[in-house]
Amino acid sequence: MSGWIPDGRGWQARRDGATFALTRRVPVRWDVAAETRLPDLGRRRLAHAVRQDLWRALRDLRGFAPAVEVTRDAGGCHVRAGGRVEGAVTVGLTARVAAVLADPDLRAGWVRAARHRERAA
Repeated sequence: MSGWIPDGRGWQARRDGATFALTRRVPVRWDVAAETRLPDLGRRRLAHAVRQDLWRALRDLRGFAPAVEVTRDAGGCHVRAGGRVEGAVTVGLTARVAAVLADPDLRAGWVRAARHRERAA
């Protein structure tokens, strides 16, 4: 994929219409992934918040490079999270990613972090 821009902190970001994607390594490889839906939120802030919590949950997974893709549609935001795994994808790994995306406390934090900000008049 083209259009990836380094953010200066080791991450690559890409905006493609309604989709914002964030990864450590290009090209993105989805060796493991799970998906969820959230309300309409800021895509960049949401992607970074999900990426941080995904990394915290899977930091023991050697060779893991997280990736998050957020697509805005009429129903809110569709989030795909996971990424590249250098080595074997273990049994239950997809369930671990899905558990992060389903955690109500994390979801509430993402909504707080990524809600749209009011613009000054």
